[in-house]
Amino acid sequence: MSEVEVVGPEALPELQSRVERILAEARRQGASACEVAVSVEQGLSTSVRQGEVETVEFNRDQGFGITLYVGQRKGSASTSASGEDAIRETVAAALAIAKHASEDECAGLADAALMARELPDLDLYHPWSITPEQAVEQALLCEAGAFATDKRVSKADGTTLNTHQGCRVYGNSHGFVGGYASTRHSLSCVMIGESDGQMQRDYWYDVNRIGSQLADPASIGRRAAERTAARLGARPVPTCEVPVLFAAELATGLFGSFLGAISGGNLYRKSSFLEGTLGQRLFPEWLSIDERPHIPRAMASATFDNDGLATYAKPFVEKGELVSYILGTYSGRKLGLPSTANAGGVHNLFVTHGQEDLTALLRRMGRGLLVTELMGQGLNMVTGDYSRGAAGFWVENGEIQFPVQEVTIAGNLKDMFRQIIAVGSDLELRGNIRTGSVLIERMTVAGS
Repeated sequence: MSEVEVVGPEALPELQSRVERILAEARRQGASACEVAVSVEQGLSTSVRQGEVETVEFNRDQGFGITLYVGQRKGSASTSASGEDAIRETVAAALAIAKHASEDECAGLADAALMARELPDLDLYHPWSITPEQAVEQALLCEAGAFATDKRVSKADGTTLNTHQGCRVYGNSHGFVGGYASTRHSLSCVMIGESDGQMQRDYWYDVNRIGSQLADPASIGRRAAERTAARLGARPVPTCEVPVLFAAELATGLFGSFLGAISGGNLYRKSSFLEGTLGQRLFPEWLSIDERPHIPRAMASATFDNDGLATYAKPFVEKGELVSYILGTYSGRKLGLPSTANAGGVHNLFVTHGQEDLTALLRRMGRGLLVTELMGQGLNMVTGDYSRGAAGFWVENGEIQFPVQEVTIAGNLKDMFRQIIAVGSDLELRGNIRTGSVLIERMTVAGS
């Protein structure tokens, strides 16, 4: 097998054929079951700094991940080589691992009857025929937009344009073989501002399946510079207990922590503070959280999960109550529950939001902290205790007064979830979790 020459929908038949040949090789060598994931991808990355080109990189990768079973014993191996000898040796390596592994009653493929049957086209592939010269030009326009915004923002910390396209195929010995091609394009800008001996850094970015639909480069740079300049003069605040408003791009992290806590791996290992909470009310009654995996062109859409099961729309939280965990086949078996077709994660999570924008939420908060940056990994998944370094803005009388730095915000996620007062209409649309800014009734802000 030679390297795939193209990266796009036209590569799918060849990749699917390779998966079928690997599955046949696994059977020939004595595996009782096998699953294979094959990917091939390529991309262009360009970065500039201070008006100069820093990097222009073209990358191309392919990989084969093979997991096979001998009864209830499992072995996995991977290779980037695509020759027949390499595949044969990789299958043999996985087989050797499986023969030495201990038996696991939960190991094995998902039920054959649950395999995805229909694979609708979700319109995820939109290649961008941008040349390296054009990519550099867009990055320079972005940086120039930042420099023209505020004279205090006179240093750049890197502006990067990435364009990526790839193909992924998964198949297993139940006869399921499915695949899709996708693209991802992004432009980001990081700037440094200086005033009265203080330096601050901030950024902005956009990402899209379709390169031409990225935000205007100059507007991304302008937003990065505005955010940087707004942070100049930041100072700590005295320790207090006040409402905290998480900006939308950070609120996604709060719900990401929730997803981790209801994910099967943490639950069956008994390392989640939400273990045993199925059926309990965790959020206010007005808040629901659901998954919508089949949205055309969305960044996290998928027709099947990593086990080959058909994805489907479903709630995880309904009217504040936890109604489903996030389970793949293996974690579901460990917990004695059916898979929710989420092996590999969640696809397009939607959080209930209201009609208030960020300005309206500030007014509702009255006095407190607007958080626009978090630092550190201060979450204890076992207890839910949450403590993160933070920066943002102090709010009085519903209006921003001054920038804040060198503070820590702390609470317990269970309490924080219950104390969500509002979710704003300023939706974050660039990632897997769609939420607006989140206003929490009370947290400890530890400062000077």
